[in-house]
Amino acid sequence: MEYNIGDVVRTKKQHPCGSKLWEITRVGVDFKLKCLGCGHTIMLERPKALKMIVRKVEKEEQDAEKQKR
Repeated sequence: MEYNIGDVVRTKKQHPCGSKLWEITRVGVDFKLKCLGCGHTIMLERPKALKMIVRKVEKEEQDAEKQKR
């Protein structure tokens, strides 16, 4: 699957803040992800990031996730 800057993805495990949603802020050899729960950013090697990501999230799902909190 192809990922672009600005895409929101769901991960297998949740961040300590409780969110599973991340925004992609850099794509290349490394991925830079920003947690949508607390704003924490991480940089991962591409293979590790692809293994961690479950799927892309649509706008409607993002809104529903935010409503739960």
